[in-house]
Amino acid sequence: MLLAKTLTSSTFKLALIAIGTFGLIVSAIFAYVYWSTASYVRTRSDRAIMAEQAGLREAYVRSGRDGLVELIRHRITDESFAGHVYALAGPTSALLAGNLRQWPAGAADRGWTEFRAPVPSLAPAEPLVRGVIETFANGDRLLVGRDIGDLDSFTAQIRAAAVAVIILIFVLAAVASIGVTRRTVGRIESINATSRALMLSGLDQRIPLRGTHDEWDRVAENLNQMLDRIETLMGEVKQASDNVAHDLRTPLTRMRGRLEKAYHAPRSSESDAALIGDTIADLDSVLRMFASITRISEIETRARKDAFRTVNLVEIAGEVVELYDAAAEQDSTRLALSGEGEVRVTGDRDLLFDAIANLVDNAIKHGRAGGRVTVTCHSGEGGAVISVADDGPGIPAEQHDRVFKRFYRLEQSRYTPGNGLGLSLVAAVARLHGARIELRDNAPGLLFRLCFPVPVG
Repeated sequence: MLLAKTLTSSTFKLALIAIGTFGLIVSAIFAYVYWSTASYVRTRSDRAIMAEQAGLREAYVRSGRDGLVELIRHRITDESFAGHVYALAGPTSALLAGNLRQWPAGAADRGWTEFRAPVPSLAPAEPLVRGVIETFANGDRLLVGRDIGDLDSFTAQIRAAAVAVIILIFVLAAVASIGVTRRTVGRIESINATSRALMLSGLDQRIPLRGTHDEWDRVAENLNQMLDRIETLMGEVKQASDNVAHDLRTPLTRMRGRLEKAYHAPRSSESDAALIGDTIADLDSVLRMFASITRISEIETRARKDAFRTVNLVEIAGEVVELYDAAAEQDSTRLALSGEGEVRVTGDRDLLFDAIANLVDNAIKHGRAGGRVTVTCHSGEGGAVISVADDGPGIPAEQHDRVFKRFYRLEQSRYTPGNGLGLSLVAAVARLHGARIELRDNAPGLLFRLCFPVPVG
């Protein structure tokens, strides 16, 4: 099964194309090496033949036919000229001197020739002879050549070696490509199998790692992290759905109870007005919850960046403090603004106002009764910072990452007014503005910091 997928995979087809291209290049290289080597060796042999021919021609010119015959006989008996072939024939092709038994059949009167003929000094073999023929004025013909059997054998060995190397390269490349493709297809099949298991059984499956720390392991790790994130998000969606159902159940149950009670009770304008007012208040609470969800979604889609301007953070914080001053006085909480007179950031003024307002509102609600809430603005090398500090019970360190989830509350009874969306909105605004959120222990209480980046340009 895996072998069939390997042979039909696109990776294997690409590997075959690469092998073919590489094989053609290697074949061309070896063909050039063979041709250049054989040509070089043959050229050297031809030069030696031509030099010998020139020497014999000079002897013929100087001493005539008899002098040339004597010189050829001397060459034949000289061991230093072993492998040379000589033949001097008259106009009738009768041999006058040389180490050939007869004049080569079919040889031209001049120029280069190759032939096989018995040579007594090279018996019993009939070597391949390459020589050059020259015809003198009186009709005598001189053949000077050399046994090129060794050259022929040498070039044949080069040719055989080149063919063997090319075949070996193709075989090794094919084996390597099948191995690599099989490994690649195996890893892809592992991912596919995990994907099918995920579709059938849920998000609890993960792609197995082989511990090789190669690119496939890195892909598997990234996919596993993505699955972890999806599983976390799905859990958060379920938790949010449960929390929405819980938060809606209370006001809807109250509204139904009031309406049912009013339905069975005698009509009274005063009680009807109270019923209508309480019902409207509960409906407003539900609508505020959905408005907050919609607002957070809008912020997270980054659809509000067109409204970014350079704004004064201190001015916005001052407006928030002024708005919540009365609410703080009702709880005997001292609300104060401190820091620099002007801190500039680039952002959406309305969203920043909402974020700071949620932080101040949480600090007043969850801080110590009769305590103190301080809003501080300042700028530094790292950018602008706004902090909201209270002296209440604070938030446990292990809960710092959870409080930004939608509908999350520290107290599980969920009887405290609110819908658990305030800090989710703050986190969405911070992400939109590229700000960093820091939660610190205020000893006692909580110090919440929004750290904005340095404005560009």
